[in-house]
Amino acid sequence: MQLRKITNPKKGLKRPNKYAFVCMLLLPFSISLVHAAEVDNAKKHKTLQESLDKIFLPKPKRSIDKIDVTELSKFNLDTTRVAELPAVSYGQKIQGSYNPNTVAKNLSFVDAIHIAVQRRPEITQSIAAVGSQSANVDVANAAYYPQISGGLGTADLTKGERGRQLFSLNATQMLYDFGKTRSLVDIEEAKTLQEQANVLVNLDEVSLEVANAIINIKRYQEITKIANQQIAGVSRIAEIANLRAKAGISSQADPIQAQSNLEAAESNLIVQETQLKQYQQRLRTLLGFDVSNINWVIPDRILTAAELYKDPDFKMIPSMMQAQAGVEVAKLQKQQSKLSAYPTINVKGSLSQAVNGRNPNNNEDDGLYSSIMLEATSNLYQGGAVAAQTRAASYAEEAAKAQVNTVYLDVVDQVRLIREQIENKKRQMSVLVQRRETTVRTKELYQEQYKLGTRTVVDLLNAEQAIHSAAQEIVSSQYDIYASLAQYIQVTGRSRDIYELNNMSIQGFEVQP
Repeated sequence: MQLRKITNPKKGLKRPNKYAFVCMLLLPFSISLVHAAEVDNAKKHKTLQESLDKIFLPKPKRSIDKIDVTELSKFNLDTTRVAELPAVSYGQKIQGSYNPNTVAKNLSFVDAIHIAVQRRPEITQSIAAVGSQSANVDVANAAYYPQISGGLGTADLTKGERGRQLFSLNATQMLYDFGKTRSLVDIEEAKTLQEQANVLVNLDEVSLEVANAIINIKRYQEITKIANQQIAGVSRIAEIANLRAKAGISSQADPIQAQSNLEAAESNLIVQETQLKQYQQRLRTLLGFDVSNINWVIPDRILTAAELYKDPDFKMIPSMMQAQAGVEVAKLQKQQSKLSAYPTINVKGSLSQAVNGRNPNNNEDDGLYSSIMLEATSNLYQGGAVAAQTRAASYAEEAAKAQVNTVYLDVVDQVRLIREQIENKKRQMSVLVQRRETTVRTKELYQEQYKLGTRTVVDLLNAEQAIHSAAQEIVSSQYDIYASLAQYIQVTGRSRDIYELNNMSIQGFEVQP
């Protein structure tokens, strides 16, 4: 903008026009109006864009970075199928519950495992997964049969004959597809074998849980007896110390020291009883009824039939079966990806009937049209998808083979560790037995010397503690061996043989050796 100056006739000076001053004053305001208009247009454009986005762009129903606990907790929990009591024929039912006293007379180690596998939900889940995968095999086989479809359509609604209806019926029969359908069926069958192997894995795991719980119940029952014996032994020493202190024969500190050891022994008893009750509760969850009154017997079959030093048959190990089935699935998927490039030859038949108009297939009023034809279809180009799928299947095959090797090394490692643990426990037990005999002899000598005043009550208490400590370690080592053998049975896949699970109906599922 230019300002035009005029001459003042009175003073002969030039001064700005008054309109120029007005323009100068309004200039910032006009600029601000232009800027405000641009901002307003931008806001309107943004609002319009957001409105269009709401219409055409789908919005997620739930936030991916927030957890709505209220929404997650909206479900009905049905616990009727996981009730405490199993639906098996052991013991006598009394008003819908099992009588523990009756069960205790008949229930054995193997019976407990049989009860557990009949009621555990993880086995139910794996068996249901087998049924689901078996149905997928039928889905794949369905491609061999005619595919029939039908429908009802109208005429083009933008043109004439809007009231026309066209009934159609189509049938397609696959003639030859270069083995694509067969490959798909093989994949689903291999997946079925994989799910069946998973059932065996769960059977072995549940069997191990039951065996381990019973073994530890027996362990802490024995240790609890030893703890009670320790309390009795310390109580006798405390009684003697009290009598000698009252008679002035020994120090007044002796009863206090004996009382301290007695309290420590009572605390140890509480610890061992707690461990016992924990394993009893675990077994109650596995079996479904109270097991505290059952006198368990660990069968000699665990020792004799475990075959600790025999090389395991890797083909009978469920985890190895599962891994090998995974290799077969990967191989077949690789083959399927290669076959997808080949054409499929079908014979197709169609039948159409027009109503209230012309049949577009033969241009006849209310016409009936039928046809039979051969069709060959093939995916000529998919942007490199076939090659990418083949590469992915190759990597999956390598991963599956590596999984087989991993399972092999894990089994070998566990077998070696278990054998080493058992050997060490055997050597330890022989030393502990000698130690217990030595401590018993030491206690007898200390008792004589205490009467003569050459030994203190602390020596007697230490000898008593050493006897029961050695006895407790012997029991622990013995049941450590049992627990290791139970784990060895599970690792080597011999649970079904030793626990008599073969040819037995397990929740409608039978394992045939």
